Amino acid sequence: MFHVKQNTHIKQKVGCPICSAEDIIPYLKTKDYFFTQEEFSITKCQKCNFVFTNPVPKDLSVYYDTADYLSHNTKNGGIISKVYSLLRFINIRRKYKLVSKYCKKGNILDVGSGTGELLSYFNKNSWDTIGIEPNENARKFSKLNYNIDVYNENKLDDFDLKSFDVITMWHVLEHVPDLHKRLSQISKIIKDNGTLVFALPNLNSPDSKKYKEFWSALDVPRHLNHFTQETFEKLISYHNLRLVHAEPMKFDSYYVSMLSEKYLKNKFFYISAIYNGFISNMKAKKNNNYSSMIFVVKKEL
Repeated sequence: MFHVKQNTHIKQKVGCPICSAEDIIPYLKTKDYFFTQEEFSITKCQKCNFVFTNPVPKDLSVYYDTADYLSHNTKNGGIISKVYSLLRFINIRRKYKLVSKYCKKGNILDVGSGTGELLSYFNKNSWDTIGIEPNENARKFSKLNYNIDVYNENKLDDFDLKSFDVITMWHVLEHVPDLHKRLSQISKIIKDNGTLVFALPNLNSPDSKKYKEFWSALDVPRHLNHFTQETFEKLISYHNLRLVHAEPMKFDSYYVSMLSEKYLKNKFFYISAIYNGFISNMKAKKNNNYSSMIFVVKKEL
Protein backbone atom coordinates (compact mmCIF):
# COMPACT_ATOMS: atom_id res chain seq x y z
CA MET A 1 0.00 0.00 0.00
CA PHE A 2 1.32 3.41 -0.98
CA HIS A 3 1.56 5.68 2.05
CA VAL A 4 2.02 9.41 2.45
CA LYS A 5 2.41 10.91 5.91
CA GLN A 6 -0.87 12.67 6.61
CA ASN A 7 -1.21 16.46 7.09
CA THR A 8 2.36 17.22 5.97
CA HIS A 9 1.99 17.01 2.22
CA ILE A 10 -1.01 19.19 1.35
CA LYS A 11 -1.63 22.85 0.64
CA GLN A 12 -4.96 24.67 0.79
CA LYS A 13 -6.14 26.88 -2.05
CA VAL A 14 -7.59 30.10 -0.67
CA GLY A 15 -9.01 31.40 -3.95
CA CYS A 16 -10.77 30.01 -7.00
CA PRO A 17 -8.25 29.05 -9.73
CA ILE A 18 -10.39 30.82 -12.33
CA CYS A 19 -11.94 33.93 -10.77
CA SER A 20 -9.89 34.18 -7.53
CA ALA A 21 -13.01 34.49 -5.39
CA GLU A 22 -12.60 33.20 -1.84
CA ASP A 23 -16.23 32.17 -1.38
CA ILE A 24 -15.57 28.43 -1.58
CA ILE A 25 -17.78 25.62 -0.32
CA PRO A 26 -17.33 21.83 -0.01
CA TYR A 27 -18.43 19.87 -3.08
CA LEU A 28 -17.65 16.24 -2.24
CA LYS A 29 -15.08 13.90 -0.74
CA THR A 30 -13.55 11.10 -2.76
CA LYS A 31 -10.47 8.89 -2.88
CA ASP A 32 -7.53 8.22 -5.12
CA TYR A 33 -9.12 4.90 -6.05
CA PHE A 34 -6.65 4.48 -8.89
CA PHE A 35 -3.45 4.38 -6.83
CA THR A 36 -3.00 5.38 -3.17
CA GLN A 37 -6.54 5.09 -1.71
CA GLU A 38 -6.00 8.43 0.08
CA GLU A 39 -9.03 10.63 0.68
CA PHE A 40 -9.23 14.05 -0.97
CA SER A 41 -11.69 16.93 -0.88
CA ILE A 42 -13.17 18.75 -3.85
CA THR A 43 -14.50 22.29 -3.45
CA LYS A 44 -16.67 24.66 -5.47
CA CYS A 45 -16.48 28.40 -6.10
CA GLN A 46 -19.83 30.05 -5.35
CA LYS A 47 -19.10 32.94 -7.69
CA CYS A 48 -18.24 31.15 -10.96
CA ASN A 49 -19.20 27.54 -10.04
CA PHE A 50 -15.76 26.15 -10.83
CA VAL A 51 -14.97 22.87 -9.06
CA PHE A 52 -11.43 21.95 -8.04
CA THR A 53 -9.44 19.58 -5.84
CA ASN A 54 -8.59 21.34 -2.59
CA PRO A 55 -6.26 20.94 -0.79
CA VAL A 56 -3.68 19.34 -3.08
CA PRO A 57 -0.37 17.54 -2.48
CA LYS A 58 2.75 19.66 -2.58
CA ASP A 59 4.50 16.96 -4.63
CA LEU A 60 2.13 15.66 -7.29
CA SER A 61 4.80 13.66 -9.12
CA VAL A 62 4.54 10.71 -6.72
CA TYR A 63 0.91 10.21 -7.72
CA TYR A 64 1.95 9.51 -11.30
CA ASP A 65 4.70 7.10 -10.23
CA THR A 66 2.95 3.87 -11.19
CA ALA A 67 3.21 1.62 -14.23
CA ASP A 68 -0.61 1.60 -14.36
CA TYR A 69 -0.73 5.27 -15.39
CA LEU A 70 -1.54 4.46 -18.99
CA SER A 71 -0.77 7.70 -20.84
CA HIS A 72 2.88 7.22 -19.76
CA ASN A 73 2.89 3.44 -19.98
CA THR A 74 4.92 1.88 -22.78
CA LYS A 75 3.99 -1.74 -22.03
CA ASN A 76 0.90 -3.85 -22.57
CA GLY A 77 -1.15 -4.87 -19.55
CA GLY A 78 -4.56 -6.27 -18.62
CA ILE A 79 -8.01 -5.65 -20.01
CA ILE A 80 -8.15 -1.97 -19.00
CA SER A 81 -4.80 -1.33 -20.68
CA LYS A 82 -5.97 -3.10 -23.83
CA VAL A 83 -9.19 -1.08 -23.92
CA TYR A 84 -7.21 2.12 -23.42
CA SER A 85 -4.84 1.21 -26.28
CA LEU A 86 -7.75 0.41 -28.60
CA LEU A 87 -9.49 3.69 -27.82
CA ARG A 88 -6.23 5.58 -28.33
CA PHE A 89 -5.82 3.96 -31.76
CA ILE A 90 -9.36 4.99 -32.75
CA ASN A 91 -9.09 8.47 -31.26
CA ILE A 92 -5.78 9.30 -32.97
CA ARG A 93 -7.43 9.08 -36.37
CA ARG A 94 -10.44 10.99 -35.18
CA LYS A 95 -8.26 13.73 -33.68
CA TYR A 96 -6.32 14.05 -36.92
CA LYS A 97 -9.56 14.37 -38.90
CA LEU A 98 -10.88 17.04 -36.54
CA VAL A 99 -7.71 19.13 -36.61
CA SER A 100 -7.57 18.85 -40.42
CA LYS A 101 -10.95 20.59 -40.66
CA TYR A 102 -9.33 23.75 -39.31
CA CYS A 103 -5.81 23.39 -40.73
CA LYS A 104 -4.85 21.07 -43.60
CA LYS A 105 -1.09 21.20 -43.01
CA GLY A 106 1.27 23.15 -40.79
CA ASN A 107 2.97 22.82 -37.45
CA ILE A 108 1.37 21.38 -34.33
CA LEU A 109 2.35 21.55 -30.68
CA ASP A 110 0.85 18.81 -28.52
CA VAL A 111 1.02 19.76 -24.85
CA GLY A 112 0.95 16.58 -22.80
CA SER A 113 2.07 14.41 -25.69
CA GLY A 114 2.53 11.25 -23.60
CA THR A 115 4.42 8.54 -25.47
CA GLY A 116 4.06 10.31 -28.81
CA GLU A 117 1.61 8.21 -30.83
CA LEU A 118 -0.55 11.16 -31.89
CA LEU A 119 2.37 13.30 -33.02
CA SER A 120 3.83 10.33 -34.87
CA TYR A 121 0.59 10.06 -36.86
CA PHE A 122 0.68 13.77 -37.70
CA ASN A 123 4.34 13.50 -38.64
CA LYS A 124 3.60 10.65 -41.06
CA ASN A 125 1.04 12.95 -42.69
CA SER A 126 3.64 15.66 -43.38
CA TRP A 127 3.05 17.89 -40.35
CA ASP A 128 5.84 19.55 -38.41
CA THR A 129 5.48 18.28 -34.86
CA ILE A 130 6.70 19.26 -31.39
CA GLY A 131 5.61 17.80 -28.06
CA ILE A 132 5.57 18.99 -24.46
CA GLU A 133 5.61 16.22 -21.87
CA PRO A 134 6.61 16.44 -18.19
CA ASN A 135 7.29 12.71 -17.84
CA GLU A 136 10.92 11.95 -18.69
CA ASN A 137 10.36 8.29 -19.63
CA ALA A 138 7.56 9.24 -22.01
CA ARG A 139 9.79 11.90 -23.63
CA LYS A 140 12.58 9.36 -24.15
CA PHE A 141 10.14 6.83 -25.60
CA SER A 142 8.80 9.41 -28.08
CA LYS A 143 12.29 10.29 -29.28
CA LEU A 144 13.55 6.72 -29.46
CA ASN A 145 10.52 5.18 -31.17
CA TYR A 146 9.15 8.04 -33.28
CA ASN A 147 12.06 10.50 -33.53
CA ILE A 148 9.81 13.29 -32.25
CA ASP A 149 11.17 16.39 -30.52
CA VAL A 150 9.55 16.47 -27.09
CA TYR A 151 10.47 18.91 -24.31
CA ASN A 152 9.70 19.58 -20.67
CA GLU A 153 7.05 22.16 -19.77
CA ASN A 154 9.65 24.90 -19.27
CA LYS A 155 10.05 24.99 -23.05
CA LEU A 156 6.66 26.71 -23.36
CA ASP A 157 8.29 30.01 -22.42
CA ASP A 158 10.96 29.68 -25.13
CA PHE A 159 8.84 29.48 -28.27
CA ASP A 160 8.51 32.52 -30.53
CA LEU A 161 5.30 34.51 -30.39
CA LYS A 162 2.57 33.39 -32.79
CA SER A 163 4.59 30.41 -34.02
CA PHE A 164 2.08 27.52 -34.13
CA ASP A 165 -0.85 26.75 -36.42
CA VAL A 166 -2.35 24.26 -33.98
CA ILE A 167 -1.89 23.62 -30.26
CA THR A 168 -3.63 20.65 -28.67
CA MET A 169 -4.14 19.60 -25.05
CA TRP A 170 -5.88 16.23 -24.91
CA HIS A 171 -6.99 15.57 -21.33
CA VAL A 172 -4.25 17.80 -19.96
CA LEU A 173 -5.80 21.01 -18.63
CA GLU A 174 -7.41 19.14 -15.74
CA HIS A 175 -3.86 18.37 -14.49
CA VAL A 176 -2.48 21.92 -14.69
CA PRO A 177 -1.75 23.64 -11.34
CA ASP A 178 -1.80 27.22 -12.70
CA LEU A 179 -4.54 27.54 -15.29
CA HIS A 180 -4.06 31.21 -16.11
CA LYS A 181 -0.31 30.79 -16.57
CA ARG A 182 -0.83 27.92 -19.00
CA LEU A 183 -3.54 29.74 -20.98
CA SER A 184 -1.32 32.81 -21.14
CA GLN A 185 1.58 30.74 -22.47
CA ILE A 186 -0.35 29.05 -25.25
CA SER A 187 -2.36 32.14 -26.28
CA LYS A 188 0.95 33.92 -26.92
CA ILE A 189 2.45 31.24 -29.15
CA ILE A 190 -0.63 30.34 -31.22
CA LYS A 191 -0.96 32.26 -34.49
CA ASP A 192 -3.77 34.82 -34.76
CA ASN A 193 -5.69 32.49 -37.09
CA GLY A 194 -4.48 29.35 -35.31
CA THR A 195 -6.55 26.66 -33.63
CA LEU A 196 -6.50 25.46 -30.04
CA VAL A 197 -8.03 22.08 -29.20
CA PHE A 198 -8.80 20.89 -25.66
CA ALA A 199 -10.27 17.59 -24.49
CA LEU A 200 -11.67 17.50 -20.96
CA PRO A 201 -13.77 15.30 -18.68
CA ASN A 202 -17.19 16.84 -18.21
CA LEU A 203 -18.47 17.19 -14.65
CA ASN A 204 -22.02 17.72 -15.96
CA SER A 205 -22.14 14.38 -17.78
CA PRO A 206 -24.70 11.70 -16.90
CA ASP A 207 -21.99 9.24 -15.82
CA SER A 208 -20.49 11.87 -13.49
CA LYS A 209 -23.89 12.31 -11.86
CA LYS A 210 -24.42 8.56 -11.63
CA TYR A 211 -21.10 7.61 -10.06
CA LYS A 212 -20.56 10.77 -7.96
CA GLU A 213 -17.50 10.25 -5.72
CA PHE A 214 -16.69 7.02 -7.57
CA TRP A 215 -16.60 8.73 -10.99
CA SER A 216 -13.16 7.74 -12.25
CA ALA A 217 -12.67 10.97 -14.21
CA LEU A 218 -12.34 12.83 -10.89
CA ASP A 219 -8.98 11.02 -10.64
CA VAL A 220 -7.82 12.95 -7.56
CA PRO A 221 -5.25 14.26 -6.93
CA ARG A 222 -3.89 14.01 -10.50
CA HIS A 223 -6.94 15.92 -11.72
CA LEU A 224 -6.81 19.29 -10.04
CA ASN A 225 -9.55 20.94 -12.11
CA HIS A 226 -13.03 19.60 -12.83
CA PHE A 227 -14.59 21.44 -15.74
CA THR A 228 -18.00 21.93 -17.24
CA GLN A 229 -18.41 23.67 -20.59
CA GLU A 230 -19.55 26.79 -18.75
CA THR A 231 -16.53 26.99 -16.46
CA PHE A 232 -14.18 26.21 -19.35
CA GLU A 233 -15.63 29.11 -21.34
CA LYS A 234 -15.27 31.33 -18.28
CA LEU A 235 -11.57 30.46 -18.07
CA ILE A 236 -10.73 31.09 -21.73
CA SER A 237 -12.64 34.40 -21.74
CA TYR A 238 -9.90 35.84 -19.51
CA HIS A 239 -7.39 35.20 -22.32
CA ASN A 240 -9.22 36.69 -25.29
CA LEU A 241 -10.23 33.23 -26.52
CA ARG A 242 -13.63 31.94 -27.60
CA LEU A 243 -15.21 28.54 -28.06
CA VAL A 244 -16.12 27.85 -31.70
CA HIS A 245 -17.05 24.17 -31.58
CA ALA A 246 -17.83 21.47 -29.00
CA GLU A 247 -18.20 17.76 -29.71
CA PRO A 248 -18.22 14.57 -27.65
CA MET A 249 -15.69 11.79 -27.16
CA LYS A 250 -18.36 9.09 -26.94
CA PHE A 251 -16.03 6.17 -26.30
CA ASP A 252 -14.80 7.80 -23.09
CA SER A 253 -18.08 7.08 -21.31
CA TYR A 254 -17.41 3.34 -21.63
CA TYR A 255 -13.84 3.58 -20.38
CA VAL A 256 -14.77 5.91 -17.51
CA SER A 257 -17.69 3.66 -16.56
CA MET A 258 -15.44 0.61 -16.60
CA LEU A 259 -13.02 2.18 -14.13
CA SER A 260 -15.86 3.55 -12.00
CA GLU A 261 -17.48 0.12 -11.77
CA LYS A 262 -14.13 -1.34 -10.82
CA TYR A 263 -13.80 1.22 -8.02
CA LEU A 264 -17.24 0.07 -6.83
CA LYS A 265 -15.76 -3.46 -6.69
CA ASN A 266 -18.12 -4.83 -9.31
CA LYS A 267 -16.68 -8.20 -10.41
CA PHE A 268 -18.41 -7.85 -13.78
CA PHE A 269 -17.32 -4.24 -14.26
CA TYR A 270 -16.74 -4.59 -17.99
CA ILE A 271 -20.34 -5.75 -18.59
CA SER A 272 -21.82 -2.96 -16.47
CA ALA A 273 -19.53 -0.46 -18.22
CA ILE A 274 -20.99 -1.29 -21.64
CA TYR A 275 -24.53 -0.74 -20.37
CA ASN A 276 -23.81 2.39 -18.34
CA GLY A 277 -21.60 3.93 -21.03
CA PHE A 278 -24.42 3.48 -23.54
CA ILE A 279 -27.01 4.97 -21.17
CA SER A 280 -24.73 7.93 -20.44
CA ASN A 281 -24.33 8.69 -24.14
CA MET A 282 -28.07 8.40 -24.77
CA LYS A 283 -28.88 10.84 -21.96
CA ALA A 284 -26.11 13.21 -23.06
CA LYS A 285 -27.72 13.69 -26.48
CA LYS A 286 -30.26 16.07 -24.96
CA ASN A 287 -27.76 18.82 -24.15
CA ASN A 288 -24.37 17.69 -25.57
CA ASN A 289 -23.03 16.96 -22.08
CA TYR A 290 -21.03 13.81 -22.75
CA SER A 291 -18.50 12.16 -20.44
CA SER A 292 -15.61 13.87 -22.25
CA MET A 293 -15.81 16.86 -24.56
CA ILE A 294 -13.57 18.31 -27.24
CA PHE A 295 -13.50 22.10 -27.37
CA VAL A 296 -12.13 23.93 -30.40
CA VAL A 297 -11.00 27.46 -29.50
CA LYS A 298 -9.92 30.52 -31.48
CA LYS A 299 -8.53 33.93 -30.65
CA GLU A 300 -10.89 36.89 -30.49
CA LEU A 301 -9.63 39.18 -33.26
